[in-house]
Amino acid sequence: MTSTLLHNPRSYDPYDLLRIYTYYRTLLGSVLLLMFHIEFAPKVLGNDNPVLFWYTSIAYTAVNFMTLIVMWRLKYSPSQRKLFGSLLIDVVAIGLLMHASGGAVSGLGYLLLVSIAAGGIMLRERISFFLAAITTIVVIGEGGFRFLILTQDNKALFASGTLGALAFLTALLFQHLTKKIRLSYAEAEAQALHAAHLQKLAQLIVERMRTGILVLNKNTEIELYNQAALKLLGVANEPGETLRLNRFPELYKKYQSWQRHSSDHSPFLKIDGDTITEAKANFAYLEHGSSGDVLIFLEDVRSLNQQAQQLKLASLGRLTASIAHEIRNPLGAISHASQLLGESDALPASDQRLLDIINNHSKRVNQIIENILQLSRRRATKQAPIDLRQWIPAFITDYKTSKSNGYQLNIQLQEKNLGEAASDFIYDDNNNATNLEAKFDTSQLQQVLTNLCDNGIRYSIPAEGRAHLRIEIGVDITQQQPYIRIIDFGPGISADNSKHLFEPFFTTENTGSGLGLYICKELCEANQAIISYKRTDKGESCFHLQLAHPEKAS
Repeated sequence: MTSTLLHNPRSYDPYDLLRIYTYYRTLLGSVLLLMFHIEFAPKVLGNDNPVLFWYTSIAYTAVNFMTLIVMWRLKYSPSQRKLFGSLLIDVVAIGLLMHASGGAVSGLGYLLLVSIAAGGIMLRERISFFLAAITTIVVIGEGGFRFLILTQDNKALFASGTLGALAFLTALLFQHLTKKIRLSYAEAEAQALHAAHLQKLAQLIVERMRTGILVLNKNTEIELYNQAALKLLGVANEPGETLRLNRFPELYKKYQSWQRHSSDHSPFLKIDGDTITEAKANFAYLEHGSSGDVLIFLEDVRSLNQQAQQLKLASLGRLTASIAHEIRNPLGAISHASQLLGESDALPASDQRLLDIINNHSKRVNQIIENILQLSRRRATKQAPIDLRQWIPAFITDYKTSKSNGYQLNIQLQEKNLGEAASDFIYDDNNNATNLEAKFDTSQLQQVLTNLCDNGIRYSIPAEGRAHLRIEIGVDITQQQPYIRIIDFGPGISADNSKHLFEPFFTTENTGSGLGLYICKELCEANQAIISYKRTDKGESCFHLQLAHPEKAS
């Protein structure tokens, strides 16, 4: 299934802010050093102590460049102590530059607020307030020193007090903002993780659905699909390959019919080599009232047919029970009268042929009734996993034992996967090959195969003079479903007759009831299997059973 997972946002990481702040402090030191060197503002920068300003600027800029180089070479993720030490260097350096430039009235002290703000974001609450306290001590201490020792100017003391108060307010403000930012990051990350989990869960659900799902864009390109859709369509998509809907003519016709607002919901039948898929397509726009992307649901109608079949058989059982009772009474009287007539010594020899016709057709009608009752009273299916490599050889042995009619019975067993070269398969107890599993009611599968083998032998004997069959088992690679083939060497069935082969009461013989293959078809559908007739590449007559996968059948 093709799709894109949501990407989780990065968790809150102070490294990004530290990198930006390092660029800022490096630029700040360089600009102050350059401005002092070219005497851009001599009355402000270093006017009280030029030497102190010069050496402090050089040292501060050098430290910042060294920090920047370390960050370039390594992803420097310092601890809280190292962050505090780095910001403390800023406080001390800017405090010295402020003192060399005339104190808080110079305006350089307001650069300390940037460091306090950075500390409020990168440091924990207590450490951030501790940094603000140190900054306040530095500022007020410098103002007090200037007031008491140097100038006795009240303005310097007032400016220092104001700057100290702003330092604490800045720390409080940015701590509050940082809490909100971290909370927002955590909520966003939790929501993204939850959304990614839901999307992954939805992908798994869609991928494991038995219903095939396709999403088409405006150009009828298939943008999204699941494995069930590929199996129903009988394709194995290569990575990077773009699928278009017109690659599947039957489905494309249904799509065009739907676009013309037609209500054609009949199943489409796709036959691809040896695989037969019957599916029902439903279409809908992804957005209501839109003409954009289209969602297509593909349903395997076999499971729906199975449910309908159970309902049909329940109704048929009630009907046939009453019909059989009404027919069997007069049929029994006819058979009994025929037997009494046959025992009569006065029966002319010319009438014996007519009596045989009565007996034969009475038996045929009775067999038809038995077949119908067998179909209508059929118990519910009890599907179970079957290893065909073990089960089929056992069936062949039992079948040969039960058919001791005086002729040599020859049944070959061959294993091949559709799309691969056939290879002779000889069953023995030491076979270590992987299991070839299907899911079917074992008694019903035995009934189906017995019927097919009986038919095959009946037609093989006149054609070859011997009872000869070949049974093939394997896996359809495209559908990833097991199959069984019963191949006989008789004349085969004409194309016209093959269309009606599985219809009730259809027969090409005078002695047949026409219900054998119909019962086989009903039993297969009840087990979500498909039976079909075709000819092999060599022209041999072949009944193909496409069985349900053990993980898909129910």
